[in-house]
Amino acid sequence: MSAASLVVHQTRFDLRAFARNREARFFTILLPLIFLVIFAAVFGNDTVTVDGREIKQTTYYVPNLMALAIVSAAVQSLVIAVVTQRESGILKRRRSTPVPAWALIGGRALTSVVIVFANFAALALVGAVLYGVALPGRTLPATLFTVALGGASLCCVGFAIATFVRSEDAATPVVQAITLPLFFISGVFIPDDAIPDGLLAVASVFPVRPLAQALLEAYDPATTGAGFAWGHLAVVAAWGVAGLAVAARRFKWMPQGR
Repeated sequence: MSAASLVVHQTRFDLRAFARNREARFFTILLPLIFLVIFAAVFGNDTVTVDGREIKQTTYYVPNLMALAIVSAAVQSLVIAVVTQRESGILKRRRSTPVPAWALIGGRALTSVVIVFANFAALALVGAVLYGVALPGRTLPATLFTVALGGASLCCVGFAIATFVRSEDAATPVVQAITLPLFFISGVFIPDDAIPDGLLAVASVFPVRPLAQALLEAYDPATTGAGFAWGHLAVVAAWGVAGLAVAARRFKWMPQGR
């Protein structure tokens, strides 16, 4: 089989495993949609101030929840899946097959990217149909590029985090402890004008806020040009490179908690 065929075959296998996992489907696909409906019902559709300009609440929350969905698929779900498979011996057995290691890892990463785009499509559709949050056509290439870069970069971060988690029981608490504080200080749940500037500055160093800001720039009707937020995207890409370097150095196929 060619390299592409091996990765596609592995991705199909991982997608089937994901589709059969009800908890993974709920927390990765449905939860961001539930958050959108709840936020729209609680906060209404008044305006919020972002970088000195006023935008609708739903226009603010749709791209921010897209960032949450990307983190859920590319970090939370990936870390839990990789640690569980490693500690249960699945990775050990799969590594002993003729399938090369890069195909197994590439298939897992591509699976996360596919799920990321499914999340993006679901949130974009619900936002447009229920709340009139339409994605401007001129910024669609920038949005798709941002989603792809965010998914790929955060997959690398997810693989890196998985190398520090030594047991299945610790996987969920660890990823929640990392991602939940970032969601709050990055403006995913709370509008920027309600967060102290110091916390926003701290959040800008990590990948969640730059990813959310890049998506928001593409969704904002006031955006001029193609909508590529290169500064924010550079931060996300840098985290991806760092995550890839750590994962390449530390990734293990054998159980680590025994």
